[in-house]
Amino acid sequence: MWIINQAGHRRRARARLLLAALAAALPLCMLLGLACGAVSLGPAEIVAGLQASFAGDAAEQSALIIGQIRLPRVLLAALMGAILGMSGAATQGLFRNPLADPSLIGVTAGASLGAALVIVLGGGLLQGYSALSAVSVGAFAGGALAVVFVYRLATSSSGTSVATMLLAGIAITALAGALGSLLEFRADNDMLRRISLWKMGGMDGANYPRLLVASLVGAALLLALPRHAGTLNALLLGESEARHLGIDVDRARIALITWVAVGVGTSVALVGTIAFVGLVVPHIVRMLVGPDHRVLLPASALAGAILLVVADTLARIVLAPTELPVGIITAIIGVPFFISLLRQRHHYGMQS
Repeated sequence: MWIINQAGHRRRARARLLLAALAAALPLCMLLGLACGAVSLGPAEIVAGLQASFAGDAAEQSALIIGQIRLPRVLLAALMGAILGMSGAATQGLFRNPLADPSLIGVTAGASLGAALVIVLGGGLLQGYSALSAVSVGAFAGGALAVVFVYRLATSSSGTSVATMLLAGIAITALAGALGSLLEFRADNDMLRRISLWKMGGMDGANYPRLLVASLVGAALLLALPRHAGTLNALLLGESEARHLGIDVDRARIALITWVAVGVGTSVALVGTIAFVGLVVPHIVRMLVGPDHRVLLPASALAGAILLVVADTLARIVLAPTELPVGIITAIIGVPFFISLLRQRHHYGMQS
C-alpha cells in the first residue's frame, strides 16, 4: 500500500510539474510568435507595439504589425491548438483508443466538403472577406451535418454503438472525400488552389471577428470538457463498469460528441484543416502523465496551443516572406516525434 501511495504521489507531482511547465512555456512561445516574421521585432518594439495597438494608435509600423497582423494570428493559433488538443484527448477517452482522432466522427471531412462546395458553387461571386466568411459557414455546416448523420446511423432503439459510430465515420469520411474530389474535378485552377490551401490549413485569415468566434467557442469548450473528466476516467474501465458507477453513458457520449464536433468544426471553419494536433498531442501528454483526464484534458489544451503557435511561427519564417500552410508544419513536427515515442514505447514494452 505504501508503494502504491508513493507512486500516486509521484504521478501527481509529475502532472503538476508538467502543467506548470506548459503554462509557463505558452506565453514565451506567443511572444516568439509576435517577434518573428518577415519583419523581425525586438522586445522593446513588441512592448511599444502592444501599447500603441491597445491605445488605438496604429501610426507606428510596429503597432500595425503587432496589432493588426500578428496579435490576432498568435491568439487564434493558441485557441485553435487548445481546442484541437483537448478535443483529441476527449475523443481518445471516449473511444478508449489512444490513437483515435477527432476526424473519426466525420467532422473534418464534412467540413472540408462544405468549404469546397461553397468555393466551387460560389465561383467568382464571392470575393474578399465575404468569400472567407461564406466558406467558413459552409465548412461548419458541413461538419455539423456529417456528425449528425454519423450519430443517427450509429443510434438504434438499443442505444448508440461506438463501433458502429467508428464505421459510420469512416464511411462518411470516404463519401465526403469522393464528393470533394468530384467538385475538384469540375473546378477551375483558381478554385483548385483555394481548396488545396484550405485543406492545408493556415492562420493567414486571422482577424478580430474570427478571434471573437474562436474565443467564445474555445471558452465554452475549455470549460465544458473538463467537467466530463470523471466520466472519461470511468469509461476507461468499460461502458458496463461506468454504468455500474452510476454514469449515464449515452447522455455523456452525446455531450462529448457534440462538444468535439463544435470544437473541430469551428477550427476547420476558421483556419482550415490542420492535421495531427488532435492525435499526437494527447498521446504524447498521456505518455508523460498517464490517462487521468483531470490532468490530461488541460495539459492537452496547453500543449496543443504551444504546438500550433510554434508551427505557425515556423510557417512564417522558414521561407519568409512566403508563408507555408501551417498544416504542413504540424505534420513535419508531429510525425517524426510521434514515431519516436511509439518506438520508445514498443522498446520498453518488449523489455518489460
